[in-house]
Amino acid sequence: MIGLQRAFTALAASFAFAQSTAAPITFNTALPVGQGSFISREQIVASRSGDDPSGAGRESNADSLISVIAYGVNEKFAMFGVLPYVSKKAQALGAPKRSNNGFGDLTVFGRYTLYQNNWSGRTLRVAGVAGIKAPTGTDDDSDALGALPVNLQLGTGSWDGFIGGVISYQTIDYGMDAQLSYRENTEANGFEAGDEIRIDVSYQHRLLPSVLNAETRSLLYGVVELNTVIKDRHERSGIVVDASGGTTLFFTPGLQYVTRKFIAEIALQVPLSQSLNSTTLENDFVIRGGFRVNF
Repeated sequence: MIGLQRAFTALAASFAFAQSTAAPITFNTALPVGQGSFISREQIVASRSGDDPSGAGRESNADSLISVIAYGVNEKFAMFGVLPYVSKKAQALGAPKRSNNGFGDLTVFGRYTLYQNNWSGRTLRVAGVAGIKAPTGTDDDSDALGALPVNLQLGTGSWDGFIGGVISYQTIDYGMDAQLSYRENTEANGFEAGDEIRIDVSYQHRLLPSVLNAETRSLLYGVVELNTVIKDRHERSGIVVDASGGTTLFFTPGLQYVTRKFIAEIALQVPLSQSLNSTTLENDFVIRGGFRVNF
């Protein structure tokens, strides 16, 4: 009887978070957006790259404020819009620093629940994702030295599509998510970025409180993620760019603070391995921090 009572208490407490649960920090989840509901997400992403195998002392920094709006069309289908504001800087040894900032390319995608199963205090969801990136950011910016290189442009100038699938399993104590996605990049201004495959997994475990009760109003989760990014080589004017593309595996620990309507999160992405082609600039780290609001 005591065990059953505890189960009912934990389940009742979990209902307080029905509109806001732990989720991956670096990728999407299959958990639903309520019909007619919105989710607003803001995330600051600071990326640093400075390990230059060419010996030229190249450095590249990018700071982004990524704004996301999600809308639940119905119980199975949700639409998302993503718009970044980006600040980019790059420099090589003995060369002047060059920079650019402004709004980047807009991404719009849909997510449809293909399978779902709910048990007491648990849920399993499988969803398909497909979308397109529109060239809304400028791709012809210049400075006093002339036209900026491709990596400093705010947009790509190309229409790029992507497709993928995500699976999510959520319980009262923990959650697990996995995603597989493929992005096809197209040519613009004589340049075509390499296509990209991503394989992501995430585990979220409740740290506090250790025991749920009817008075619980907030939760603290520890998050661990692995992110694999596989990129093809770029092409410029139909010629393969040798120093581009490769595979990077990130280890991403983080924390999430969850209430019924609000999630605050922070994570650090550290490359565990980088198998990059030729003299491709290596990643140092990526810091992500932000919040989500349900309304």
